[in-house]
Amino acid sequence: MKKITLSILFCLVAPFAFAGHHLNGTWSLNVSLGGQQGGTATIELIEGEDGALSGKYSGALGSESLMGTVKGNEVEFSFDSQAGKIAYKGTVSGNKMEGTCDYGQLGDGTFEGSKAE
Repeated sequence: MKKITLSILFCLVAPFAFAGHHLNGTWSLNVSLGGQQGGTATIELIEGEDGALSGKYSGALGSESLMGTVKGNEVEFSFDSQAGKIAYKGTVSGNKMEGTCDYGQLGDGTFEGSKAE
């Protein structure tokens, strides 16, 4: 009976124990801003206990601190740059991330990429 109880408890607790901090690390994102331009952004993310994100953007707009949130597989983060406020909104599946982005004066676009191993 003890083994069954422990097995059930593990099945209930394990998903929560392993769910946190899945975004921590460096992400390489390919950004496309319509027919105009695009490039690669490197995003370093640190996920807090409460779903808050902090980190750093590096790319065509320089190097900037970013802030955001993660809830389940939905992620949002933004930073200020010389082109205005830059915002990303997307979904994460394993080590892949994709979604839309608003690059201020440079326009709207899409992004997709993966987490460095």
